[in-house]
Amino acid sequence: MRQKLIYLALACATFAAFAIAQEGHPITGTWHGDWGASATQRTPIVMFLKWENKKITGTVNPGRNSYDLKTATLDADKWMVHMEGDTKEGQHVVADGKMENVGSYNRTITGTWAQGTTKGNFKLTRD
Repeated sequence: MRQKLIYLALACATFAAFAIAQEGHPITGTWHGDWGASATQRTPIVMFLKWENKKITGTVNPGRNSYDLKTATLDADKWMVHMEGDTKEGQHVVADGKMENVGSYNRTITGTWAQGTTKGNFKLTRD
């Protein structure tokens, strides 16, 4: 019986290690936050980002108002992110930010956001 418990504990530890290793690249995941021109005027954001062979793909605000990123780059030396896309209404969106707490599960990206003629800042936290 004791030997079975030892094998079970080793199996659980092995599966836990594989689960942690599957997290992948630091930019991959679901990000949520907001952007806006002031502290009181904020618009919620949800983004799905994925690192694919030195390229970032992503979707902004999944659902009926979603749009895909047309351009997304990462300067991994400085952890700077650049993203561009066009909303369903035709507004061009440009976001430039810095990824912080890269080693943490709840890392963040903060920076500037421009949507059409409106400019502001944004902050995203990875779920």
